[in-house]
Amino acid sequence: MTEIELSCGTIAYEDTGGDGPVVVLLHGLLMDASLWDGPLADLSADHRCVAPTLPLGAHRHPMRPEADLSLPGVAHLVSELLDRLDLRDVVLVGNDTGGALVQLLLADGAPRVRRAVLVSCDAFDNFPPGLTGRTLLLAGRLPPRMFGLFMRQLRLRAVRRLPVAFGWLTRRGDAATAPWVRPVTELSGIRRDAVRLLRAAAADTGFLLAAAERLAGFERPVLVVWAAEDRVMPPEHGRRLAELLPRARLVEVTDSYTLVPLDQPERLARLIREFSRSPGTPPSP
Repeated sequence: MTEIELSCGTIAYEDTGGDGPVVVLLHGLLMDASLWDGPLADLSADHRCVAPTLPLGAHRHPMRPEADLSLPGVAHLVSELLDRLDLRDVVLVGNDTGGALVQLLLADGAPRVRRAVLVSCDAFDNFPPGLTGRTLLLAGRLPPRMFGLFMRQLRLRAVRRLPVAFGWLTRRGDAATAPWVRPVTELSGIRRDAVRLLRAAAADTGFLLAAAERLAGFERPVLVVWAAEDRVMPPEHGRRLAELLPRARLVEVTDSYTLVPLDQPERLARLIREFSRSPGTPPSP
């Protein structure tokens, strides 16, 4: 992992380098860049892949006290990262709340983004999403120390597999989810950041509805990849996003829950590769 100092603090990111198309991969709440390990291993053969660990609760470096940790603030941080790394003609990919960040950037024009991929993500009025999202926002009302004690329960696999945790987010990716819990249980600064983030999110749960009103103005190609059996992100929202965005196409993926990068990494990597290299339209299912 490489580190860069941004306005909010230190951000770690993986950069595979190379001369191929640039793909930037965004994760969700209580996750880190390792969400993308499977697709990244495949795509890095002919793409430059950049996967940041954003301050969404599983990061390693506490942010500055004055940092804006609302989700629009984190979206601005992504834009700052693209600027600082001078990444151009980016294929911007987001899963789970990472897809919400992509929508916020697209709604603001995203000048450095050539194409976008939305993978089973928060959209419209589905925030906080599912039992997991609602549980997290409720837990965010706790003081940071108590929040850390609450999150320690997720060190147990049986608890992580519950619907209120990661159980409805991934079919087979539990091994990847276990390390995501460690920073918030072990580091006081990360607990502080997580609580600030969750409280800011709870104060504005309608931000995606506002963003959706501007998505029709994004006229570059978009691929919408949705888990057909998703129990947290309604498949109907994938269809609505594909209809709303002028140059979008929907591909549904079977045998997967929300975290398609964990459940179907090879399939997702193939879809992203075909999309990034196609002349103007997303690939067929």
